[in-house]
Amino acid sequence: MALGGIWKAGFGKPKADPETLARIKQLTRTVLELPEDATVSANEILCADPSCPGQETIILVMVPGQRTKAYKVQAAMAEVTDDMVRQAVRATSGPS
Repeated sequence: MALGGIWKAGFGKPKADPETLARIKQLTRTVLELPEDATVSANEILCADPSCPGQETIILVMVPGQRTKAYKVQAAMAEVTDDMVRQAVRATSGPS
């Protein structure tokens, strides 16, 4: 019965706005100067940590031959700004 609840939960979630998703992906490609064969994925999740604001956007970057990197933006995908993406990349990459 618990499995049924998990199964249904995935179908009730609204899909991300395609324009917002494309903007986040393109900005990530630009900021990281990614090669053509890199894959960028972005998903919105509900953060279970009490210190989180609730919704969180996770950006995954997959470059062939390298480990997948994850960047977290503590905001819902629709609220993500260009500066938030740049800040998440800087925070994960460390000082230059």
